[in-house]
Amino acid sequence: MYDWIRPLLFKLDAETAHGLTLYGLDVAHRSNFAHLVAAPPPDHPTEAFGLHFPNPVGLAAGLDKNAEHLDALGALGFGFIEVGTVTPRPQIGNDRPRLFRLPQHQAIINRMGFNNAGVDALVRNVQSASYRGVLGINIGKNKDTPNEKAVDDYLFCLERVYEHASYITVNISSPNTKGLRDLQEEATLRRFIETLREAQERLGSQHGARKPMLLKIAPDLNEAELDSIADVLLATQIDGVICTNTTIDHSSVADDPLGNETGGLSGKPLLAHSTEVVRGMRRRLGDRIGIVGVGGIVEGHHAVEKIEAGAVLTQIYSGLIYRGPALIAECVNEIRRRETT
Repeated sequence: MYDWIRPLLFKLDAETAHGLTLYGLDVAHRSNFAHLVAAPPPDHPTEAFGLHFPNPVGLAAGLDKNAEHLDALGALGFGFIEVGTVTPRPQIGNDRPRLFRLPQHQAIINRMGFNNAGVDALVRNVQSASYRGVLGINIGKNKDTPNEKAVDDYLFCLERVYEHASYITVNISSPNTKGLRDLQEEATLRRFIETLREAQERLGSQHGARKPMLLKIAPDLNEAELDSIADVLLATQIDGVICTNTTIDHSSVADDPLGNETGGLSGKPLLAHSTEVVRGMRRRLGDRIGIVGVGGIVEGHHAVEKIEAGAVLTQIYSGLIYRGPALIAECVNEIRRRETT
């Protein structure tokens, strides 16, 4: 079905098409036509971070920032869904246009800037949804919060989403909030994660359930920086790491008319590098911390590459724009085939 809808969507501005697609998914779900959108993937149970996943292919954060479409997205067969990034206060993000398709590269450039309705709105949406699958909530800071006070924003969000999330992702790696990636510096990161870990354990005792915490990192880190981050992850005993966010390196799309647009690049050009980050972090972390592999998955075997590099779970987003929901089952089937042969 998506094959004949996509050309129509691609005639529209990318952000307009994004909103229209989510609206259409909602309508299909409410009308019990979700089966026409995508055939559900087979079960492939996976255990990670103390959680049970029906399959290891999830939706990456960014597509449903406010958790407004959980039921429709859940019907597509994802093993888990991550919503956000959400900030304490609502913010409109950067000026439009801020989302660009690069079809010849199966890539996306975005400079959305954490546009969202605020954490309280997200919590209300989660509470009103019927979705009962694994839910990750991705948290960030407001644009006007200085880095020296950033941890307060993350604590604010953590405390409000904790009860409603299966796991929480700490996003300090978006390139579209000025200075955010500076939080990945070793000494800053260590203090930052230690503070959040203390809050995580306190909230676990308070709610009678410990929720895993994951850190999402950038692909644009050198070997020494990855060494430092791995040291912090091991020292703080965080539950997991998501490799990776979008890249600021646009050299692979320099020939595209839109290749020089400011923002994070995602999609197929990110595949090899993000997978190498997965492999490098697995080498550094051993089996002590779980890894989620995301970046550049537009075919089923790309998900297998993430698993073979050391990821226990995978996530997709940009690939959905080019392949549609059929990509979910394709990835699950390829992973199952790899693990049963």
